[in-house]
Amino acid sequence: MIKKSAYFLLIISLLFSNLFADTLDKSLNLTKAQKEKKIYPRAKKILEKLCNKDISLSNIENIYDLKTKIKDEKLCKKMSDKNLNSIVIYLWDNKNEESELEEIYVEEKARCPVCAMFVAKYPRWAAQIIYNGHTYSFDGVKDLMKFYFEPSAWGNYPFKTKDIKKILVTDYYAQETIDGFKAYYVLRSNVYGPMGHELIPFKELSDAEVFKKDHEGKEIIRFNEISKKGVYKLDEL
Repeated sequence: MIKKSAYFLLIISLLFSNLFADTLDKSLNLTKAQKEKKIYPRAKKILEKLCNKDISLSNIENIYDLKTKIKDEKLCKKMSDKNLNSIVIYLWDNKNEESELEEIYVEEKARCPVCAMFVAKYPRWAAQIIYNGHTYSFDGVKDLMKFYFEPSAWGNYPFKTKDIKKILVTDYYAQETIDGFKAYYVLRSNVYGPMGHELIPFKELSDAEVFKKDHEGKEIIRFNEISKKGVYKLDEL
């Protein structure tokens, strides 16, 4: 009787494992646009509320190992398998995108299209917009955003925001290239860039909060919260 019960439990376990694997596989087959609409927003909220802040993906060979690690090490509070799949996909996709992020390389004679200064002189503030086949370097995020909102105002640059492939900025503390679309920006601090008041970028919110406190920053915003009016207002301070 005991052997039969153990066998029955094993069969049930395998059935559920296959069911969950199938659910994860189906989600993986979604397009990036579908993931951005259906999975990523939910995953971000769950990560913030129910999971450890720093889930390391080092030495993780595949997405299924990542899911197992989160469950076995209890890196998140108890949740439905659907929600777990969402955060696993978000973390894994994010890891792959970051691994493809090239370093900012500025040619010695490259000038900022907005202020005409030599960008290579200011590696601490370097930022870039990459279009298909064209890369433009800036001596700070402020000038980058002026160009982002209106390229044609600075010369013969017939680009649209939809043509942008990547935006790269330099993390102020780590001094490493990070994704400009995902960065946190501190505004109106007592630290000045080559062109005065700046949007100072950080990869981690915790670093942005420390900087804001230590350097009298007034606000932390994300990329999609940056406005043309707000950028130009920095020049008035």
